[in-house]
Amino acid sequence: MTDDVDQIDRKRRHFLTVATLVTGGAGMAAAAVPFLSSLKPSARAQALGAPVEVAVGSLEPGEMVRVMWRGRLVFVLRRDEEMLSRLSSVTEFLDDPDSQNPEQQPEFAVNEYRSINPEFLVIEGSCTHLGCAPLAEFQVGPADDWHGGFFCPCHGSRFDLSGRVYKSVPAPTNMRVPPYRFIREDVIIIGVETGAA
Repeated sequence: MTDDVDQIDRKRRHFLTVATLVTGGAGMAAAAVPFLSSLKPSARAQALGAPVEVAVGSLEPGEMVRVMWRGRLVFVLRRDEEMLSRLSSVTEFLDDPDSQNPEQQPEFAVNEYRSINPEFLVIEGSCTHLGCAPLAEFQVGPADDWHGGFFCPCHGSRFDLSGRVYKSVPAPTNMRVPPYRFIREDVIIIGVETGAA
């Protein structure tokens, strides 16, 4: 009879051990799901890194729109013929007219226009001195060397209509050109470089 009782006790212990392990494992799995989910980037964070489409077909010549990409302000300016003609007249006043710093723009933007299509300038709206947002001052100014562009009122940095920095201002480099490409004649996608899928 003692053997029967021992046999029953062993079966009960085995059942209790298995039941405890299964319940504990299920509890750990249930606790791990929210923890692991918290490590995944939020929808907002994913959206901040996503490319941004900008319809430029309705922009009038001389008009600019501002968009956000990865938490950065980006200017998209449709330059008219007069604006484009002013670019070569300011070269002598610029610190880096040929955009020699490869960190400031993709390879396709190493030109006078700093763009794929000369008509459209796509540029980060941030002064390279302290990150302030420059003002759009497209009209020719009273100073002999101001042919329109971007002016940072905080410390006086000036940039031309291609975002190239003037000499003797606090900003050390040209404004940055983000990676972008045209997905249609009238739509730009910012955050995807030319040739990328």
